[in-house]
Amino acid sequence: MMSFPLLRYLPFAAAVLGLLIAVIAPMPGGWHWFLIAVFGGLVLVGLRDMSQTKHAVLRNYPVLGHVRYFFEMIRPEIRQYLIESDDEEVPFSREARAIVYQRAKNVEDKRPFGTKMKVYSGGYQWLTHSIQPKKIADTNFRITIGGPECKQPYEASIYNISAMSFGALSANAISALNRGAKMGGFAHDTGEGGISRYHRDGGGDLIWEIGTGYFGCRTAEGGFDPDKFREVAADPQIKMIEIKLSQGAKPGQGGVLPAAKITPEIAEARGVPMGVDCVSPASHSAFQTPIQMMEFIAQLRDLSAGKPIGFKLCIGHRREFMCIVRAMLETGITPDFIVIDGKEGGTGAAPLEFANHMGMPLVEGLTFAHNTLRGAGLRDRIRIGASGKLIHAFDIAKALALGADWANSARGFMFAVGCIQAQACHTNHCPTGVATQDPLRQRAINVPDKAQRVANFHRNTLKALGDMSGAAGLDHPIKFLPHHLMMRENDRDMVTGEDVYPYMPVGFLLREDDDRYGYLKRWRRSSSASFAPFDDGV
Repeated sequence: MMSFPLLRYLPFAAAVLGLLIAVIAPMPGGWHWFLIAVFGGLVLVGLRDMSQTKHAVLRNYPVLGHVRYFFEMIRPEIRQYLIESDDEEVPFSREARAIVYQRAKNVEDKRPFGTKMKVYSGGYQWLTHSIQPKKIADTNFRITIGGPECKQPYEASIYNISAMSFGALSANAISALNRGAKMGGFAHDTGEGGISRYHRDGGGDLIWEIGTGYFGCRTAEGGFDPDKFREVAADPQIKMIEIKLSQGAKPGQGGVLPAAKITPEIAEARGVPMGVDCVSPASHSAFQTPIQMMEFIAQLRDLSAGKPIGFKLCIGHRREFMCIVRAMLETGITPDFIVIDGKEGGTGAAPLEFANHMGMPLVEGLTFAHNTLRGAGLRDRIRIGASGKLIHAFDIAKALALGADWANSARGFMFAVGCIQAQACHTNHCPTGVATQDPLRQRAINVPDKAQRVANFHRNTLKALGDMSGAAGLDHPIKFLPHHLMMRENDRDMVTGEDVYPYMPVGFLLREDDDRYGYLKRWRRSSSASFAPFDDGV
């Protein structure tokens, strides 16, 4: 289907044409000056829209973009309708964007008239508070990531930018995110698309994600190249290395970037040739068994001179995760961190069935991974990150209560740089220039301004998290536990997080003395020698 990307300038062009006609062919009476005033005013508005740097929509859609801001202006009158809508994603997206925009712009985010209980699906949820709250002055919350074998542990923020690749995001969006990370002192996950010049120019801390395509450290045939990895990993800007096994939005799928879409900058970042389709297989070629995976982790740790090495996955077959944990026990090799990606995580494009029905949601996946590591006696050696639609301070607190050590967010930081969730990521026609490689569209992103908003959003979200932690009587959000989380499943039943998502006893899998929730059944079927499926359950 043919597209006409410049149609967004049609209202401005029409105003210019109308002004010219009014000047050249004057009408009798007062209509002449009226038309000059109307069209002249629209032309001035359009010129201002294209020259200003605060609003990406207006920069890309001069004159026409004001329609959006008109509806945004009257939003309070339609908010209740949206919150009571049967489509749960609509109110969540609107409320989440509102919170991000307010925090990114340092705007007051308090609202009157109390709680919007229907925002949360699956029943209302809340955190318990203390009669003796605490005041937390320093909300720059940090944790140390690095196990016993790590020589360069990383002092990480407990809230960081989740994986989004250059190519999926525009150059200006990547630059704004990374500069914001530098300003705020938090980390920026590169995504599996390699480290671009825009990641490096910002100077922010990087988590280098290595997917099945081994972009940035691949051989000509697409396999892993140890020498290239060593060279790239030596960059002091790279603080951690993350092996991507799967992502929540489309677990179990690889991908192909057609040759026609590969620009010189994408080829440079990924280390691939121009004119050839770029293939990301569905699984890794550097290892095929759990033990080989642990050996690969040890190899990366050695090649990187001891930087934290971990992996990211969306939990699928639970037994397979237990196979990995068995391999840790048998080899004595443990990752420094594991990131659990919930199926709620977004992507630029995924088959609808995958987005809706493949992969485990974050709460269940995080709880399972946390308890499996506790059961194997390894939890104190490995940090756990969580990702998957974690935008509010409450979202972060909940993830920490259920076992995470830190949280990552893609959606929240995309909102901070101007994403309006137009869902046009796969078309290259992103209206705000965030998810496009069109140079004309992405110029709408003013990098210094958006970088400051990224830093503002991070700082204000952690401040809100600190306020919630203090209200609960805690001096650090890492101290949230399941009993701080309450859930109302219907109008009569109230349960605690401890009832629904309890911490299993340390070492219970090794002792085989607690078979709640089917952990032992899967543990007994797991093997460090193979991921091969069994026919008696997952």
